[in-house]
Formats: sequence, C-alpha cells, structure tokens
Amino acid sequence: MSLVLGLDSSTQSLSAVILDTDQGIVVAGDSVNFGQDLPDYGQPHGYDESGLRGEIHANPLMWVEALDLLLGRMKGAGVDFSKIEAVSGSGQQHGSVYLRSCFDEKLASLSASSDLKSQLAGCLARQSSPIWMDSSTSGECSEIAAAVGGNQIVCSKSGSVAVARFTGPQIRKFFKTESDAYAETGVIHLVSSFFASILAGKSVAIDHGDGAGMNLMNLAEKEWDRDLVNATADGLLEKLPPCALSSTKSGPVSSYFVEKYGFSPICETIIWSGDNPCSLIGMGAASPGKVVISLGTSDTLFAAMPEPRTDPNGFGHVFGNPAGGYMSLICFKNGSLAREAVKKKFDLDWSAFEKEALSATPIGNDGLMMLPFYEPEITPAIDTGGPVFSKEGDHSPEATVRAVMEGQFLNMRAHSGWLGVDPERIYITGGASENDGIAQMIANVFGVPVDRLDVPGSATIGAAMRAAHGTGTDLAELESKFSQPKEGRTIAPEVGAKEIYDGMIDSFQAFIHQQ
Repeated sequence: MSLVLGLDSSTQSLSAVILDTDQGIVVAGDSVNFGQDLPDYGQPHGYDESGLRGEIHANPLMWVEALDLLLGRMKGAGVDFSKIEAVSGSGQQHGSVYLRSCFDEKLASLSASSDLKSQLAGCLARQSSPIWMDSSTSGECSEIAAAVGGNQIVCSKSGSVAVARFTGPQIRKFFKTESDAYAETGVIHLVSSFFASILAGKSVAIDHGDGAGMNLMNLAEKEWDRDLVNATADGLLEKLPPCALSSTKSGPVSSYFVEKYGFSPICETIIWSGDNPCSLIGMGAASPGKVVISLGTSDTLFAAMPEPRTDPNGFGHVFGNPAGGYMSLICFKNGSLAREAVKKKFDLDWSAFEKEALSATPIGNDGLMMLPFYEPEITPAIDTGGPVFSKEGDHSPEATVRAVMEGQFLNMRAHSGWLGVDPERIYITGGASENDGIAQMIANVFGVPVDRLDVPGSATIGAAMRAAHGTGTDLAELESKFSQPKEGRTIAPEVGAKEIYDGMIDSFQAFIHQQ
C-alpha cells in the first residue's frame, strides 16, 4: 500500500483525498466548507461580499483554520496519517497572501500545543487576500501594459494579456493604495505556495503552473520577468519566492503536523500548483492531444501544449503544465448560463437538448446561426445585450436550441485554433456532460470522439497524483488508475457532420466580427 494525500483550497472549501496508488483506489476524503463550517468569518461563499467596485477578498486566516479543522476531522474519523508517504495540493489561482518577514521564523517554530491561526496571525502584513474574482484592477492592468509597451508584449512574455483578476495587477493596487503595508511585506505568496509553505515548515517556491497566472512570470524562461515585475511594484522581486518545477520536493512535512496529526516525519512535501493545472493532471490530459472541456456555469477548455504559444487575440491563457511543458485555458462565460436561459424561455426540459431539438433540425440549422451570449462574453469580448441571430424572424424552440449549441461549440472551436493542437479525442466533465445531445454536438463540431470523465474533484485528485508523481510514480500509470472515462459512454461524431461545420467556421467568425 502506497498512500498519498492531495489537498485543494478552492473558493468555497478546503478538500482532501487520500489515494492508494498501488491499488488504484480512493481510500478517504473529506471537505471543510468555509461558509458552513467557519461561519464566524462572515464569508458564506468563501469571500467577503461587501467589496466595492469589483473588489473581492477572502480572509487567509479562514483558510489556515480550515486546514486544522480538516486534518483534525479526518484524524478523528480514523485516518492514519502516519502511512501517508507524500502530500501536495491545489490552490485557487491568482489569489495572493501578504506576509511579514517573520513568516519563515514562525513556520520553523510552530508548536503543536497551539493552532495555526493563533500562531500565524501576526505574520500577516495584509489582513485580506484578493482572489481570482477580484476585478477592481483594470486601471492597474493598463498601467502595467503601458509600462512594457502594450498588452501584446505582456501576453508574449507572460502567456496572458494583463488581466484584472490576475495577481500582478492585484499587487500593484496594494503597492499604490497601501504603501506602508506593502513596505512591511516580506514575502508575497499565492494561495498554493502559502499552504505549501505551512506544510513544509518553511517558505517554498511558486510552481510554474500557478506562477504563470500572475502576469509576472516569463513563460519561455520560467522565471520572473524583470520588465513585468518592475512595472508592477517597486522592490517586488525581493518579495517573490523563486519559481520552480511543479515536481519540486520541499522536504519532509513540518514537525507541527507530525506531532499534532501523526504524520510520518519522512512524509515528503511537494510544492503546490493552481487548481486549473491540477485539474489538467486529474483529468488525465497532461499530454498533448487530449483536450478537456468542462461544462459548467462557464465552459472551460483545457489542453496540454508542447510549446509556449500565446493567443494573438488575448482571450486565452497559457500556464505551466505540472507534468512539464505548457497548458492552455480558455474560458467561455456563457456556458450553462446560455443553455439554462433558452431552456427557461421555452419551458423545456433537458431532454429537448438531447432528443427533440436535434432530431427535428438538420446539422447546420439551415444556415441559422446564433451568437449565444445571454450575458457579456469574455471569449470573444462582446457585450451584445442578448443573443444575436444571423436571420430575422421568430425561431422555433428546436431551431433555437440547436443554434445555441452550435454557436457555443463553433465559438469554442474558432477560439482554440491558436493552440496548434489537433485533438485526438475530447474529454468532457461537469454537470452538462451527462447530456447525450450536448456530447454529440461537441463530437460533431470538433470531429473527434467524446468521452465523459469519471473524475470527481479533479483538482484534489490531481494534487494527490502530483504528490505521487513527485516522489517517483509514473504519471501515465497514475492516469490509467485514476483518470479514466466512463465505460460505454463514448460518443462518436456523426458521418459528414464535421465537414458541414468546417464550412461554417469562416461564416461564423465573420458573424462575430460584425457585432
């Protein structure tokens, strides 16, 4: 038996899973919901909802208390942490934690007779952490871009244009508005490296996967880019941990966890990564040729990349792949938002997306196309005020359902071509992945088979797989055990469908550009 622990600090919860990598099974798991289990922080969804002008912060002490609560709960349920050989984790991307210079000293002297929150509270130079939802830094994005010669340069260097939700602009705002607190800051960690440091009992590196989501790391060199760093804040380079490979070992687990929860003193810690890079691993898509589409409130496309290409239009993002190389992430805001809107408008049930609408309408919808953006879209950046049809008139529920789905996945295909990756098959996950009609549409538009992934909590599973990989287990072997599609649920493209959609791509892109 070889046990590894994966942790995932997401927006709303801290979760854990223990894998037996020899037997290929999940041994145990648990989760702490910030709002339900730690109500005293007044952050029911994991963040402070009172922020003005797009400011969204969370309390980092809430995360710290959740770690003690989670491990204590699991120990009380009979989990024997002494058998864990390695631990790693996943953190919500882009969030940042600001710590005084005493952080390392305090980590080295943690006492198991007290709790983490009490001992680390005095290390915070800033009492709140801006997270990925924070969109209050558009001015700072413009300033960073202008300082280095424009957003094309920011994108070519960092893998993304300057993004309000990314860490660099968050740091710049702090530097500008709270200069005294910034001066007191000795080290700035991401959510991922903050947790990894606590587990290791010392300040550790930021991995390439999560570091690339900051607008600060040079994607090709995988080191902090001096131009971007200098454009962000004075003296920032001295406050950033080093960049490192995602497989980097950070030494044995801190004595705090040995004494308090019974971890083995030789349990290895592996530096953490972001939730999206960890999900790539958990979904078994670490190698180029496998594309994952997550169908949720927003739809997201993940893919491993052999080289650091960047989106010339600035919509997609490129991060480090924890398995080596690079990965893309493209987010489409109108995922289930749009599908639910048309479902509600016509008082349909989900079977309409699976049977009635698709069987009653032809592939290509007789030339009827739709920009299915019921909310302002980010890929591409369009605020239409509602869906736009290519033809005037009242359209039937069946034609509208097909137009929504064809529009969504033609848009996805049109805006993922820059990846330079021809998918051999597509894995789908998320609530809407169970719908055969939606799965069939994806298979038809992309012209490859579609599999449904049977991977609950892919970021947590991916974190545990990274712990095993970091201590020598072959990643392909781990994928064969923990990242397999559901048997008998493959959807093949219909004969002739891709050729029809091949002929529609140019027209669809021209339709977008007219808006």
